[in-house]
Amino acid sequence: MSLSESTSNCILLHFFLPLNIVPTQKELTKMEVKNKYVSIKTNINGAPQESDFEIKVENLTLTIEPESKDVIIKNLFVSIDPYQLNRMKSESSSQAAISFASAITPGEAIDTYGVGRVLVSHRPDFKKDDLVAGLLTWGEYTRAKEGSLLNKLDPLGFPLSYHVGVFGFSGLSAYGGFFEVCKPKPGENVFVSAASGSIGNLVGQYAKLLGCYVVGSAGSQEKVKLLKDTLGFDDAFNYKEETDLKLTLKARFPQGIDVYFDNVGGKMLEAAVANMNSFGRVAICGVISEYTNANTRAAPEMLDVVYKRITIQGFLAADLMKVYADFLSKTVEYLRAGKLKAIEDVSQGVESIPSAFIGLFNGDNIGKKIVKVADE
Repeated sequence: MSLSESTSNCILLHFFLPLNIVPTQKELTKMEVKNKYVSIKTNINGAPQESDFEIKVENLTLTIEPESKDVIIKNLFVSIDPYQLNRMKSESSSQAAISFASAITPGEAIDTYGVGRVLVSHRPDFKKDDLVAGLLTWGEYTRAKEGSLLNKLDPLGFPLSYHVGVFGFSGLSAYGGFFEVCKPKPGENVFVSAASGSIGNLVGQYAKLLGCYVVGSAGSQEKVKLLKDTLGFDDAFNYKEETDLKLTLKARFPQGIDVYFDNVGGKMLEAAVANMNSFGRVAICGVISEYTNANTRAAPEMLDVVYKRITIQGFLAADLMKVYADFLSKTVEYLRAGKLKAIEDVSQGVESIPSAFIGLFNGDNIGKKIVKVADE
């Protein structure tokens, strides 16, 4: 997506002091820590490789001037998302569209959505030890500037990682993209691509809760089994085993597709459009198949779009903030009732971030990809 899970209690002093000596705010601000973070060596214009990244270390002084509005945060969980690759390119049209998609400078820390705990703050709205969610970094610590996205976090009794995934931008994109963009009706036929990914798995579950017939595509039999046996999809298929996607979808949707939630673009979008019903709706959440190879760009049959009067709409999570309260309320309700499952794929430590990111483009992840930066 273009622009959002293991829990425990945080004991910050383990990172700094032996013998469980609790530092005062004055003592804390005199301290200095080593901040390990991930950066790119140069722009990445193809599939990402381990050699494109480096783990850097800087000295971070835990000192903030009294008048400063900056906040120093210990990162706990950070999000790993495919859209970041477009930010790493030397040029991409997406970079000028919204601040969250702005270009990443080689050698500098990479911002991302995450959850952390406040170490130092002079602001009245953030106190030491507060849990926060917002724009952090692919690193161990973040110094958040005034005006950056940062909110105090109430865990609501759920694991902190949930607030990076199912309650974060991935969850909002799934809920808002499906209900606001697709405008589904009970009983309609819904197709979801990359259905075992961070957003697709939730879209399929929301669709089933609404009473739709739901089919998902994924890249392995393990993922297909998860969709059908665990998440309740009516059907699913491994696209890697199909030679004609148009015929594959026709066989699974003999009555046609009413709603297509697209996460991949390319040939899958072409096949879905060919099987859409009149007045069908297509929500374009992501086009991951095109991020590493521009030659895979989709060319759907535009006569179908015209004569079937198909609506195709791209969207960003930032467009959906108006439904955030409803999204959070419903999702909490469904999770507590056991009607919705949060599927997470969690790696450990800053050093795992490059491989976790690269794995997204190899189909390695199942569910929301997250890196747990630190134990609490």
